[in-house]
Amino acid sequence: MAEPILHSAIPYTPGVERPEANEADTIKGLNEQIHMIQDKTARDYGSAQRGVHAKGHAILKGRIEVLSGLDAPLAQGLFAQAATYDVVMRYSTIQGDILPDSISGPRGLAIKILGVPGERLPGSEGDTTQDFIMVNGPAFGAPTPKAFLGTLSQLAKTTDKIEGLKEAVSATMQVVDSVLETVGIKSPTVQTLGGAPNTHPLGETYYTQAPFRHGEFIAKLSLAPVSPNLTELTGDKVETTDRNDALREVIRESMIEQDGVWELRVQLCTDLEKMPIEDASAIWDEKQSPYVTVARVTVPSQVSWENGTSDTQDNALAFSPWHGLVAHQPLGGVNRVRKPVYDASAKFRGDFNGCPMHEPRALTDLPPGA
Repeated sequence: MAEPILHSAIPYTPGVERPEANEADTIKGLNEQIHMIQDKTARDYGSAQRGVHAKGHAILKGRIEVLSGLDAPLAQGLFAQAATYDVVMRYSTIQGDILPDSISGPRGLAIKILGVPGERLPGSEGDTTQDFIMVNGPAFGAPTPKAFLGTLSQLAKTTDKIEGLKEAVSATMQVVDSVLETVGIKSPTVQTLGGAPNTHPLGETYYTQAPFRHGEFIAKLSLAPVSPNLTELTGDKVETTDRNDALREVIRESMIEQDGVWELRVQLCTDLEKMPIEDASAIWDEKQSPYVTVARVTVPSQVSWENGTSDTQDNALAFSPWHGLVAHQPLGGVNRVRKPVYDASAKFRGDFNGCPMHEPRALTDLPPGA
């Protein structure tokens, strides 16, 4: 990384955030939409699901190694010194109901790092986890909490609809999305409602999209595959015809034979005008501030999804960007509203299923399965 970029990293101050007027009303609306989705799906399936990213495709366990010798603006918080931690990674798709994989959508990746010391964010006191919530695109589909509410409302309207209709709509949306891409246009709405291409989840790069504190500075994070067995999957289309769980199957096929290696990278904010905090839909220019590797994740070969075990562990886990250190405090409106919304979603699951969410302190805390 060029030294001038390190020197121009913007220091964090509370003044970088500027909450919207009536943000509490937006939070109320978001909670209502999430509750609507969860209530519908709980009645359908007999158990409560996540309000978004309900279908998990893999639960992977491995280790994350923080690199040594990082420059000061990068060596912050969790990454302040070389260390190794256990990690759990969950791959998912955005919809709030559990659908055949032929109904595509943006891919999600939730990372939970275990045994992390340091001052905790409000609501996670006493825990020792650091969560990073990522999606396979560099920017969020909505710039502000109000716009997020509009997008979530559209998604909520598609919940509990006939699967055959959803598959037809998804196929149409994928065609629309591919046409838009040929002319250099990406539509977050089209992709959210089923237009994202069905590519192999392990070949994708995932992003936090919204910004976070990076200790004394501000940053976004990404996780990119680097081992050849993963990078060869980048852009690889998955055949989903008559395969409801195709994504679980292809991840399992890839992870059962070989280890996987990823790099966790940090993009420092160097210009508050060009890299805004309150617009989660803004892509930060990588030429101005590239993503720089701060840690390496290694997942040994394993069974990535085993019915009766993986689904039990999946149901026991809750992920939130607000599970973590003060040094990695989520920033911006979209991140602010996530805290009460994610908390309410996890509480609904715990109450309905009769099993409150508990943060694991070690991999051995994960339930062994049915």
